[in-house]
Amino acid sequence: MFDSLSDRLGGVFDRLRGRGALNEQDVRDAMREVRVALLEADVALPVARRFIDAVTEKAVGQSVLKSVTPGQQVVKIVNDELVEMLGGQEAVGLDLEARPPVVIMMVGLQGSGKTTSTAKLAKLLKEKEGKKVLMASLDVNRPAAQEQLAVLGEQAGVATLPIVAGQAPVDIATRALQSAKLQAVDVLMLDTAGRLHVDDALMAEMQAVAAISVPKETLLVVDSLTGQDAVNVAQSFARGVDLSGVVLTRMDGDARGGAALSMRAVTGKPIKFAGTGEKLDAIEPFHPGRVAGRILGMGDVVSLVEKAAAVVEKEDAERMAERMMKGQFDMNDLRTQLKQMQNMGGLGMLAGMMPGMKKAKAAMAAGGMNDKVLVHMDAIIGSMTPKERANPALLNAKRKIRVAKGSGTQVQDVNKLLKMHQEMGRAMKQIKKMGGLKGLGALFGKGGLDAAMPGLGGGAGGMGGGGAGGLPGLGAGGLPSNLQDLLKKK
Repeated sequence: MFDSLSDRLGGVFDRLRGRGALNEQDVRDAMREVRVALLEADVALPVARRFIDAVTEKAVGQSVLKSVTPGQQVVKIVNDELVEMLGGQEAVGLDLEARPPVVIMMVGLQGSGKTTSTAKLAKLLKEKEGKKVLMASLDVNRPAAQEQLAVLGEQAGVATLPIVAGQAPVDIATRALQSAKLQAVDVLMLDTAGRLHVDDALMAEMQAVAAISVPKETLLVVDSLTGQDAVNVAQSFARGVDLSGVVLTRMDGDARGGAALSMRAVTGKPIKFAGTGEKLDAIEPFHPGRVAGRILGMGDVVSLVEKAAAVVEKEDAERMAERMMKGQFDMNDLRTQLKQMQNMGGLGMLAGMMPGMKKAKAAMAAGGMNDKVLVHMDAIIGSMTPKERANPALLNAKRKIRVAKGSGTQVQDVNKLLKMHQEMGRAMKQIKKMGGLKGLGALFGKGGLDAAMPGLGGGAGGMGGGGAGGLPGLGAGGLPSNLQDLLKKK
């Protein structure tokens, strides 16, 4: 979402960091460019103005201009203000501290993704918080809206209130409350009706439902693709309903990001969740600090680790670690890793979360390195026989032609995959020689990843820590310091 803004800001800060000393005019010129970048990203004008004023006031101080690295200091100030604009360092979760059933009312315009977000949140509360959830649709205007929530409820494994034709929204809310109490439900989620635009009838209906249900949380669902209009919608709802937070949908889209950057400042309410896809598990807590890091090209390693923990099966990880210790690595292992990368969002998602990977991500796009590459690799491995997967050395010229035809690829694609497997296999053996996990840090430091996966390793511009273009903040060993400590303990 923030790609264009990130590119613009990256160019500004590269020029600042490239200069040994800065004067006040340098900072003001840079801030002027930052302001233009924010406005082009659809950030509300008053928000952009306040942001630039706050950054400029701190950045022109003598402590910054006379510091050893003034460019880095300015970037830090921008990062801190960006985090503040987005709502503070930490994510703000749902307030469920109340006598059950705790009511969560979802409001928003028609088409904003309100019903889907209701099901996503219900699934999240059930699976992550262990709550018993009941969903009820109060939307009697949109055709099949209630049926849609019932279908999503089945998919998410969450109960929905039975549909009774002809009931008014207030009556449905009353019945939902009674049903929730009888079933000892922890959380009751009310999916209210939407409109194509905010009107008095919509506000009156929501206020009547709120008076009956007394919601603990009233979440405004906003489509981030609507840009500046999303801010206007948020202002209208904030005036009519006592909002407690915002849910931004379609954060994986190609919008310019202005809605996300303006929402907290305009409504005064925190962004609590972000929808990142169509699937019911594609929703995550909104972490202002992590989002700011992505915008400024600093990456989001914490989210990457969390995503990996959610996707990677414990048994697979233990099996892979055991084989790594023995220096073993066949095509089945490679296929497992490729599938895990796909489940985590693909190459683009992973590159976007890695610090300093903005240029590498662009290079990958220019070189045709996209998520289809992972699919093609998986197809090639799938076209091999079980014996060939276990022992790739069996693949002679004749077999390679068969595998290429079976996977719809070229023989050179098969050769590239085999070469990558060989290099990764050598890296695994190197880990074994160095003493298993204890040698992993040293392998990264020597640019071992560069050998394992050319272009993604630790060489110049790579992802590892050994080269000049490696990841900032990974330390001399190529791994984050806390991981290095963990490896030493091992």
